[in-house]
Amino acid sequence: MRLQLRNRLLERTTVNPSAVIDLCRRQGIQMVDLRFTDLFGTWQHFSLPVEELDEGLFLEGIGFDGSSIRGFQHIDESDMIVVPDPSTARVDPLLRVPTLILICDVFDPVTRERYTRDPRYVAQKAEDYLVRTGIATATYWGPEAEFFVFDDVRYDLTVNTAFYAVDSDEAIWNTGRDGRPNLGYKIRHKEGYFPTPPTDSLQDFRSELVLKLRQAGLEVEVHHHEVATAGQCEIDLRFSTLTDMADRLMLYKYLVKMFAREKLKVATFMPKPLFGDNGSGMHCHQSLWKDGVNLFYDPNGYAQLSELAMYYIGGLLAHSPALMAFCAPTTNSYRRLVPGYEAPVNLVYSQRNRSAAIRIPMYSTSPRAKRIEYRPPDPSCNPYLAFAAMLMAGLDGIKRKIDPGLPMDVDLYELPPEEAAKIKQVPGSLDEALDALEADHEFLLEGDVFTRDLIETYIEHKRRKEADFVRMRPHPAEFYLYFDA
Repeated sequence: MRLQLRNRLLERTTVNPSAVIDLCRRQGIQMVDLRFTDLFGTWQHFSLPVEELDEGLFLEGIGFDGSSIRGFQHIDESDMIVVPDPSTARVDPLLRVPTLILICDVFDPVTRERYTRDPRYVAQKAEDYLVRTGIATATYWGPEAEFFVFDDVRYDLTVNTAFYAVDSDEAIWNTGRDGRPNLGYKIRHKEGYFPTPPTDSLQDFRSELVLKLRQAGLEVEVHHHEVATAGQCEIDLRFSTLTDMADRLMLYKYLVKMFAREKLKVATFMPKPLFGDNGSGMHCHQSLWKDGVNLFYDPNGYAQLSELAMYYIGGLLAHSPALMAFCAPTTNSYRRLVPGYEAPVNLVYSQRNRSAAIRIPMYSTSPRAKRIEYRPPDPSCNPYLAFAAMLMAGLDGIKRKIDPGLPMDVDLYELPPEEAAKIKQVPGSLDEALDALEADHEFLLEGDVFTRDLIETYIEHKRRKEADFVRMRPHPAEFYLYFDA
């Protein structure tokens, strides 16, 4: 597929290259930052003086070395090009030099075709496939990406030592800190939701950050302290369509980290940086719409859900073990996905129940508000791949009419052992999730949304560079347990 899909998507926006160039002129932009995402969810970039930005750049693109990007090309086929998407133009509110951000699509310079391992292309293909199925015309997404804000972080890993240490002025372990001043008001473990300042020491931090997000064009619905001690936060973005929300989430994570650094703090989206307290998840609200009608709503259904929504849930639950390879894609993700700590490990659905993998929010009876919330993902994921994979699982459930079974409107953590043993759970490790993806990925290949090449490359990297990297190293807890063996 050459430029056809990209052009169809661009037709949906009124932003064109000339408007972007005019924006640069009006805003006094001096640098243009071109950004794209590697296979595993890290933003990459390079910058041009604004004088180099012309309408030709939006047609011809500009080259880069694909062999230096994780999950992309080999060195003997390294030349790639990025083509900016004018609809993504945003002024960076934090860089000192006036800079315009443009998110790019990746192309092969020889064939001029889209690059199949470009995660943004996968997301765009998923949206296009949804329309081609005739099931819906739009899908809306609202991720809740939690994060920690620390005042200090130190870590090292060598042949003979391994350690990490994080610290926060508001953490419960600092009640006895010998410092001047120690102003008290520390957050006890699992009690960070929702005390007012001064206990919530990050109120102004989050409020100022929200203003920066809004300056960048991100619509924010709410912000608050989260459950854990030591600076766990949540800022919720207003829902949007799949690819656009993935774009917004990449910008959101970038701005959170940049603003923290400006305040001499450090933000992390690592799922489980603290032992014995809640980790950071990314609950994903999602729905399907057709010609302005919410297909998930039925006033007579369970929790006002339609039959189509139930099949969508069936698809998510059936494919969840494989989905975790994209939605909870780090070894650290499985420090969070353990029973307790509000971890959604149980593959069931329920209204209001936060111990289930899928919750149906009941805050509103409006047809427009009806949606499902998929809770296992965490913010370490590549949102383009994770959102696309979840959509493909849900669509497979609709096509195959997968019955999700009965809801579980009970506290799953309090079930008797014999009952709990009957409930399927998410994988217990990254290795298990990758095994599940190897065994169950045909649903992702529908419509050529994912390709076998992308899936194989992703699995190989995750196994060799991450799972094996962690598995082969002695753990500090092993010294505690076994040094006197």
